[in-house]
Amino acid sequence: MAENMTMVDELYKTTDTDTHALSDPDVAYLVVHHNEVIGSHDIPGLIVDVEEIDDGINAHITLKQGTIIEKPVHLCFGMFPESGLQRITMNVDIEKNAKVSILAHCTFPNAIDIKHVMDAQINIGEGAEYSYFERHVHGRKGGVKVYPTAKVTLEKKAKFRTEFELVKGSVGEIYVDYETICKDYSVMEMIARINGTQNDIIQIKETGLLVGEGARGVLTSRIAVRDNASADVYNILKATAPHTRGHVDCHEIIQDNGIAKATPIVEVGNPTAHVTHEAAIGSVDNKQLETLMARGLTEDDAVELIIEGLLN
Repeated sequence: MAENMTMVDELYKTTDTDTHALSDPDVAYLVVHHNEVIGSHDIPGLIVDVEEIDDGINAHITLKQGTIIEKPVHLCFGMFPESGLQRITMNVDIEKNAKVSILAHCTFPNAIDIKHVMDAQINIGEGAEYSYFERHVHGRKGGVKVYPTAKVTLEKKAKFRTEFELVKGSVGEIYVDYETICKDYSVMEMIARINGTQNDIIQIKETGLLVGEGARGVLTSRIAVRDNASADVYNILKATAPHTRGHVDCHEIIQDNGIAKATPIVEVGNPTAHVTHEAAIGSVDNKQLETLMARGLTEDDAVELIIEGLLN
């Protein structure tokens, strides 16, 4: 694997993230520019096997049974060129009673015609915990198409939390498709926060299947669309096992000519299961807007602050 800390620094600068953490010997990381590994560091209990391919990488990540990693593992995927394809295939196996948190950045600061495809297969073993925070940073030209997909399986008493954030730069086009299967007494939380402007297209499909007794799941979406941007959020939560609990929560703000759509689908197949949903679409709250303007903010600044609050 090539080690090029200068390029690693340059890539991280586009995300407003300090690379100082990468100098910590207890911090594992993997940094990929297009299809080349430009930086990596492993720690005991965490095995990262990477194959460089023509248009990206294939990665197999294994966290050994009982391993608890105290500090977040850093992943960074990006491209400086204006055009191209980056394909990331990830197979993740978090073994029994292991625990890890991932901090991932995807950055395409100069994109005019970039396609980023992420395909993940994730298995979280019994009693294991896996947290994945993914932040995207795009340029302002709207030239990125992002296709993240994930199939996740939670074994008994496993915990899974994922956050997808794209609030800087122009989205371009994004098509999210995540599905999580939750077995006995497992816990799942999927969160998406996206800020759409210009002619951005946002499509989110998140599915939670509560198939094990006592499983719990929450699907949360916070979306803002302005200018001519559009968003279509399709959340599915199915509870078919005894004593399962779930909630779907989608809030979208529209301004200008933005278009927003929310389709929450809840399905219950057991009399002891309980699933709820909440969906709200509209402009910024007038009372909040008036309060902020009364304190000296312009209308535009007040709207920005309200949207920032929603996305945070």
